[in-house]
Amino acid sequence: MEAWNLPWQGGCRCGKLRFEISAPPLLTMACHCTGCQKMSASAFSLSMAIPEAGFRVIEGEAVTGGLHGAQIHHRHCEWCKSWVFTELEPSMGFVNVRPSMLDDATWFAPFVETYTSEALPWAKTGAPHRFAAFPAMTDFGPLVEAFAAQGARPGRPHAKSA
Repeated sequence: MEAWNLPWQGGCRCGKLRFEISAPPLLTMACHCTGCQKMSASAFSLSMAIPEAGFRVIEGEAVTGGLHGAQIHHRHCEWCKSWVFTELEPSMGFVNVRPSMLDDATWFAPFVETYTSEALPWAKTGAPHRFAAFPAMTDFGPLVEAFAAQGARPGRPHAKSA
């Protein structure tokens, strides 16, 4: 496996909330669902699934934003309200980190696109794997394996579209 050059650091727009990643992503994704469009104020949201043990907030405090009381907890900077990461309840063993919050996200490319059925017609990422909705749980094992072998990472060119 190629070096991931970890740890990585990142933070919100104002810099009050900082985090560190010490484990490589399991998968990188872009979600085109209308909920993510509204949360990100963009055509899609980007995420990296990071093993829970490989993610920690090192400065500031994350607060819940977006939907409250749901099993999905969107975490934001308490000051600038930037959407930084998402946790699931019950835990599935990973945290979804917004890659645009990394200090250096130039290497990032989504490996999977979800909810392409709700995508704006012009919004294309070039991800090699696309799903009309969310993939079935049985799809994730093969996707994680394929990402480990072919996905973008620091120092490696982005994966090509299928």
